[in-house]
Amino acid sequence: MIYIIKFVYSFVLPPGLFILLLLGLVIWLWKKNRRPALVLLGVTLLMYFSMTPLVSDALIGGLERKYPQPDTLQGDVIVVLGGGASSGTPDIDGEGNLYGSAANRLITAVRLHKLSGLPILFSGGQVFSDSGNEADIAKRQLLGLGISQADILTDNQSLNTEQNAVNTAAILQEKGLKRPVLVTSGFHMPRAMQHFKNAGLTAQAYPTDYIASAEFSLQPSKFTPSPGAISTTGTALKEYLGLLVAHLFN
Repeated sequence: MIYIIKFVYSFVLPPGLFILLLLGLVIWLWKKNRRPALVLLGVTLLMYFSMTPLVSDALIGGLERKYPQPDTLQGDVIVVLGGGASSGTPDIDGEGNLYGSAANRLITAVRLHKLSGLPILFSGGQVFSDSGNEADIAKRQLLGLGISQADILTDNQSLNTEQNAVNTAAILQEKGLKRPVLVTSGFHMPRAMQHFKNAGLTAQAYPTDYIASAEFSLQPSKFTPSPGAISTTGTALKEYLGLLVAHLFN
């Protein structure tokens, strides 16, 4: 019963509600002029499929599967890429919080540090005027998690992945470090690895923060539109476009 309720909700609430409204408009137009009705039907179907986990998981999964998570670390520093942060929001020992993806990356870096003893370099600045400075927040949280200040390096100036790579390369050269273990979300890893290659760095990929499950099962929920699926589709398309640009301008 719970799955039936979820299925109904997905079409009663946005974005599924908008699909139903557009289909109603298609039916209304069909009686008047079939050509614009067909065009609108095509647009509606495109929107519908982009809102479903069936499509969003396939798109994001293609990115996440490109780099498997390694069994052993082969590097001298753990480099963590930011993924957004809020400013002024309450935290245990200060203000400002990392967004979900960035927090997941940070947790992975802490666990790897405890296993390997490698220092952590967190790269990410204040992207927007009302967002938090990612590296500054990460440093405070790392200290709160018991990581020694001597094992924390930060780049609090980078505003995008390309700057992450360039600024990281400069810091590693200054510190005499050469073999970064790159920690970022699985969907972000292909683009990040390309930018690090462009910056002259040979990194070991350690993806984390996965979205798509490794095992696929076809079920009704895969065909129901959801805000989460829209977000995932948008994220995946952004990464594919960014990866193309990184290849073209290397």
